[in-house]
Amino acid sequence: MAKQMDKAAVREQIARRAEQEIVSGSYVNLGIGMPTMVANYIKPDKQVVLQSENGLLGIGRSPLKEEVDPDLINAGKETVTASIGASFCSSAESFAMIRGEHLDLAILGGMEVSENGDLANWMIPGKMIKGMGGAMDIVHGAKKIVIIMDHVNKHGEPKILKECSLPLTGKGVVDRIITDRAVIDVEQDCLVLVEVNEGWTVEEVVQSTEAELKISDKLQVTTL
Repeated sequence: MAKQMDKAAVREQIARRAEQEIVSGSYVNLGIGMPTMVANYIKPDKQVVLQSENGLLGIGRSPLKEEVDPDLINAGKETVTASIGASFCSSAESFAMIRGEHLDLAILGGMEVSENGDLANWMIPGKMIKGMGGAMDIVHGAKKIVIIMDHVNKHGEPKILKECSLPLTGKGVVDRIITDRAVIDVEQDCLVLVEVNEGWTVEEVVQSTEAELKISDKLQVTTL
């Protein structure tokens, strides 16, 4: 049951579900943190090019211990592998790809998402951060934005809100939200609950979401 899974298992479940959003032949950016895990679950029959803001086009899975190269990292400074045919470039060229709208999909983490698709994922006021990263460019440059995150924060409070309380990364940029409890689409006038994870009920998802949810006529139960 989803409620009894440990944190690592829940993160793996979210990453596996997010992998289903990736279409063969697409160019994809994976944000730092949990989104980087998605690279480990991409099916072998999918032809996908993963892009990183720091200048790597063709990221592979996470390296085994004997494969670690400290000079080969993603934008989150995690060691990665390079897939066959990978190429390296400057950050300027990498951001030109992003700003030129050459990314088909970006899977990013989120702190808060509002009912109209606003995203807050780069800072909490009062806490030290290293910088804003590339998310502000990515959310406007990628053709589709999928946010993966826990449904509630460590205090049990909703992270899907009527309005974001944290500084915004972008306004109206989110297309889909994938959490440990549900999959929710951001439509023009509402949020639509399209999937409920096994172990959770519709009522529990609604109660743990501040924003109003419309229930899809084709609601599915996600089993991973």
